[in-house]
Amino acid sequence: MTDCLFCKIVSGDVPAKIVRESARTIAFRDINPQAPTHVLVIPREHHPTVAGLAAADPDLLAEILQEAGQVAVDEEVADTGYRVVFNTGAQAGQTVFHVHAHVLGGRGLNWPPG
Repeated sequence: MTDCLFCKIVSGDVPAKIVRESARTIAFRDINPQAPTHVLVIPREHHPTVAGLAAADPDLLAEILQEAGQVAVDEEVADTGYRVVFNTGAQAGQTVFHVHAHVLGGRGLNWPPG
């Protein structure tokens, strides 16, 4: 996708502070962090939504979640608690339509969110 910000990060055309990479995923710091730890985990291939990814490639979705867990370990929030969030659709706050998991931690996260 030529106009997708996250595809441009994957291709290296847009810089990002990458914290983890695998053959199929990239994890990088959010440019507008909502917690001390706020990392996005994305697939290298373009999928607009998490539901679409789950239908098309459930193994890739599982890998994104595994990477999110490893980000939490690397960022030292796994033991104190962290949240993994997928926003799906504009009303849910999705602004980049390339599936991405937000890994949030490092502070108390209230419930309900939003």
